[in-house]
Amino acid sequence: MAESATPTSTPWRGVYTATALPFHDDLSVDYDAFGEHVAWLAAYGTHGVAPNGSLGEYQTLSDDERAKVVETAVQASPEGFGVMAGCGAYGTLQSVRWIEQAQKAGASSVLLLPPNTYRADADTVLRHYREAAKVGLPIVAYNNPYDTKVDLLPSVLAQLHAEGLIVAVKEFTGDVRRAYEIAELAPDLDLIVGSDDVLLELGVAGAVGWVAGYPNAIPQSTLELYELVTSGDPADLARALPIYRDLHSLLRWDSKTEFVQAIKLSMDVAGRKGGVCRPPRAALPTEIHDRVVADTEAALAKGYK
Repeated sequence: MAESATPTSTPWRGVYTATALPFHDDLSVDYDAFGEHVAWLAAYGTHGVAPNGSLGEYQTLSDDERAKVVETAVQASPEGFGVMAGCGAYGTLQSVRWIEQAQKAGASSVLLLPPNTYRADADTVLRHYREAAKVGLPIVAYNNPYDTKVDLLPSVLAQLHAEGLIVAVKEFTGDVRRAYEIAELAPDLDLIVGSDDVLLELGVAGAVGWVAGYPNAIPQSTLELYELVTSGDPADLARALPIYRDLHSLLRWDSKTEFVQAIKLSMDVAGRKGGVCRPPRAALPTEIHDRVVADTEAALAKGYK
């Protein structure tokens, strides 16, 4: 294991694990296990965690639980290890309050969805991020139009960045062509890989970070893969390609509807505490369960960890 090496001036770069959240059998939050998991990810050399994202089932948490998750992550983090708190909410006022809570808890940055109560237009999106930016924490915009129905197009991202409202974007569309348009319109905006199964493509296109699901189960191998695909060295890219091919059937679960259950199941297979999800998420159907187990066991059998 290696010590975390997050650049303190850019606490959103590198590999940030979108942390899964463990529950007790009664579905209460297991904060002790969560804190241990954050420390474990730091010990493997990853650069930070992103709690209270979709993978952390934040929509099912009470306000007190959601606040304590961020506090637990910060308390479990060694010096130099980043906490990028998820602050998505239906309303701008609620998002602002979550950013304020994250700031008070000691988070180093926040991950923020656009407003998603309805299909917001560009002006609404700008107003949302303007209010959020007033708190003062660096904001990584999260573009996930599949779930939010609001697409942060490259032109919108350029506007947000030009006003100094965001420092980076977690790009989840899977459309790798966007990386080049974003770079043309907002060359200083940091591109963050938002889906595990486009890591290589966006890494080659200039990504400087990855908010990732599968380090929850195999942190060492995913960190190595990220470093290879983002180094800019053709020899490293040649080394990365067979690893990416080996792991891709596993990594693509991160972009499936069942991603929370799948990644938690992979954690269980790898010897971590994934466990159950809160309703309405239920156990995976047998066919999908068996495929996730097979993909995970195949990766572990090849020495990925």
